[in-house]
Amino acid sequence: MDAGERLKRWRLVLGDEAADGTGVALDGAEAGMDAALASLYGSGRGGGRSGGGRSGGLGASAPKVARWLGDIRAYFPSSVVQVMQKDAIDRLNLTRLLLEPEMLEAVEPDVHLVGTLLSLNQVMPERAKESARAVVRAVVRELESRLAQRTRSLISGALDRSARVQRPRRLADVDWDRTIRLNLRHYLPSHGTVVPERLVGYGRRRQAVQRDVVLCIDQSGSMAASVVYAGVFGAVLASMRSLRTSLVVFDTSVVDLTDQLHDPVEVLFGTQLGGGTDINRAIAYCQGVITRPTETIFVLISDLYEGGVRTEMLKRVAAMTAAGVQVLALTALSDEGAPAYDHENAAALAALGVPAFACTPDVFPDLMAAAVERRDLTEWAERNQPSGDG
Repeated sequence: MDAGERLKRWRLVLGDEAADGTGVALDGAEAGMDAALASLYGSGRGGGRSGGGRSGGLGASAPKVARWLGDIRAYFPSSVVQVMQKDAIDRLNLTRLLLEPEMLEAVEPDVHLVGTLLSLNQVMPERAKESARAVVRAVVRELESRLAQRTRSLISGALDRSARVQRPRRLADVDWDRTIRLNLRHYLPSHGTVVPERLVGYGRRRQAVQRDVVLCIDQSGSMAASVVYAGVFGAVLASMRSLRTSLVVFDTSVVDLTDQLHDPVEVLFGTQLGGGTDINRAIAYCQGVITRPTETIFVLISDLYEGGVRTEMLKRVAAMTAAGVQVLALTALSDEGAPAYDHENAAALAALGVPAFACTPDVFPDLMAAAVERRDLTEWAERNQPSGDG
């Protein structure tokens, strides 16, 4: 990068008056980029510029905001557009304008935006709902294309491995790779072969449901991104015949959305982000859903801030684990970094043998595969814990 290009970049970073020392004038697309940045970040850019110069703000005009959204999509890559949209919603209080159809048609769909739309679901006018559904549908499609195939593949493989038997009845059922490795100590050099003392075989693929999965999702406002990812994963898991998947969302009340798992968009619009949290009530409901404890994986997705009866919540978790349910608590299911969560409740769950940690969507399929194989989930969490969580 030559010196002139470097100065132009500094000019864009610093803004107008703060960049007087660069002696750089912008025109064309660069001037458009500068104007788009100024509308959002204004005098706050450049690390504390004060007084005069540009001022941030997009006003309350939906057409003006829609034009700005179109501009940033023209000037910046998608990843930057998503960051700027999030900043615009947070810094300039554009939430109300997201209820306008023309706004929804202009935005770049992403998980954060879906979370915002879901929080507005109850107050959204009818004329905006179809545009909102289109935004949510686009994000769901993208997430499914990214996550679904790997999820099905890993969990199907885990189910097959968990069905291995020590006395396969047919030669075709022998897992020769594992059998040979298990019996290497019985190698006979004079014959150049291994004499297997024990056979390891695949259990015959069963058509019946092999595992029950219960997803219990906290829909308080701080869990917005986790709700979106959990809804998509719930639909993917429900599409697997070898699993029986239930999905329950809660705040101070509990809603069972299992019947809607065929359509993740309907699942997401069935949530109601915001409100309080009663984890104890949600777990009590889920205990009634569980009919095969030793074959059940219970996933609580919550920041663990309990507004209900904490002691009862912990007693219920202890009863679940004692009955043979595999229980794990995810303090977040998102890409948003280390989450805020109740560390005291997380420690109390850990003392019950229930790991509580944040999980990114990309490693969630591995986590579920580990749960299917009944591996040590505390050990798994220690190996896969995102940096900064604890």
